[in-house]
Amino acid sequence: MSVLVNKKSKIVVQGFTGKEGTFHATQMIEYGTNVVAGVTPGKGGEKHLDKPVFNTVADARKATGCNVSIIFVPPAFAADAIMEAADAGVELIVCITEGIPVQDMVKAKSYLSDKKTRLIGPNCPGVITPNEAKVGIMPGFVFKAGRVGIVSKSGTLTYEAADQVVKAGLGVSTAIGIGGDPIIGTTTKEAIELFMKDPDTDGIVMIGEIGGSLEAEAARWIKANGTKPVVGFIAGQTAPAGRRMGHAGAIIGGKDDTAAAKMAIMRECGITVVESPAAIGETMAKVLGAKVQR
Repeated sequence: MSVLVNKKSKIVVQGFTGKEGTFHATQMIEYGTNVVAGVTPGKGGEKHLDKPVFNTVADARKATGCNVSIIFVPPAFAADAIMEAADAGVELIVCITEGIPVQDMVKAKSYLSDKKTRLIGPNCPGVITPNEAKVGIMPGFVFKAGRVGIVSKSGTLTYEAADQVVKAGLGVSTAIGIGGDPIIGTTTKEAIELFMKDPDTDGIVMIGEIGGSLEAEAARWIKANGTKPVVGFIAGQTAPAGRRMGHAGAIIGGKDDTAAAKMAIMRECGITVVESPAAIGETMAKVLGAKVQR
């Protein structure tokens, strides 16, 4: 079993014929991802990368049964693309686009509230289940199949965590880059819940960063409901208050938004916290080893 995406997932690419869509769709197809179609308004009926192009997501879904969308649409149009995919009944939307106006995401998230659609992102690297499906922009060769789930706000640290987990002799069940914008679809807690329910995930890596309360909410949920070991890391330990660091959501707004405060809460909730991402793999190996011995 995998979380969110697998070999059977049917992926449609919104913004298919653009530069970014073309480049990353090519990488996804080469990885073995089941890309069934693309969407570019005005280019319906054409072929691109040997896949059919449709004018709308609804047309693509009707023709191919696509159930996952990945969005490479410019910021000004990305929220509309999210709502279009949800309106078409697509079950999972992965939005890669960075720089979507906050007010647009407020509208899009509200629109999704009564839909049976899960959004990952925006401003995220996507989701990968090694050897099955790469729905995003991550370097596929870093990820090897295994039983450790990864949840991360940071794209780069998603890859680093995967590399460390693999080097420790473990592997990845699924990695979810949830994105670092102030308003995102799937939260850290919601992603953690997916892995806690997944029988093929034995341990979870949770990577957060300064700003917001997602990590604290996830930690408290883990304390109350967790059944698997979690190794955590918070990026931005030296960040000054009030300055945005990297992601739009990575800004310290109060005393509880700092890396130190988040790490303290995580430890209090039973999460094994590491000071450096370089320790993620070896720490997870030790935690899982201790778990197995018991």
